[in-house]
Amino acid sequence: MADETRRERKKLQTRQLLVDTALRLFAEQGYEQTTIAQITQAADVAKKTFFNHFPTKEDVLFADTGQYVQAAVEVIGERAPEAPVSDVLLEIYERVFARRLAEEPIAGAGKHLDDSVMKLPAVQAKALHVMFDLQQAIADALLKAYPRVLDPVTAAAAVGSLMGAAQAAGTVSLRERPSMEEYLTSIRRAIDVALQGLRSL
Repeated sequence: MADETRRERKKLQTRQLLVDTALRLFAEQGYEQTTIAQITQAADVAKKTFFNHFPTKEDVLFADTGQYVQAAVEVIGERAPEAPVSDVLLEIYERVFARRLAEEPIAGAGKHLDDSVMKLPAVQAKALHVMFDLQQAIADALLKAYPRVLDPVTAAAAVGSLMGAAQAAGTVSLRERPSMEEYLTSIRRAIDVALQGLRSL
């Protein structure tokens, strides 16, 4: 048991080392200019080790997605029995996503990474997959928590409407190079629009 725990801890440390090294190189020399070979060399690990943790270079940018899911599930689990779905979704945004966005506007990408990276086709494609998986995981957790209120379609629509509104507003806002306060305010406005419809659940 101790050996298994030690191995798991070592695995997590190596994963974090790869993320930190990759993000540092992305910031220093550019995302497209940084190769996986350079990342592994700088981290002093074998190239195979990188692929044990990440299928592609794009995956490094979204390495902490699992933390979002875990935190969202915790919010759902801690809800009051009578709490409506809309209130729980708002709580997920405020406790999980708003705090994270205030630290890193690009999820998992670090404060110093140029947001132009998100305009690259490969990164955009990966972001869409990540967003879909994230929404599905949260929708599944909501469905289990509200079996008499939600069905699979309604749960997916509820989560999608909130996160879609936030994502769309955030994307538009970033074009104007806003302050962090302006950025978060625009997202919250979009969420308020989405919540008007969700309050019927």
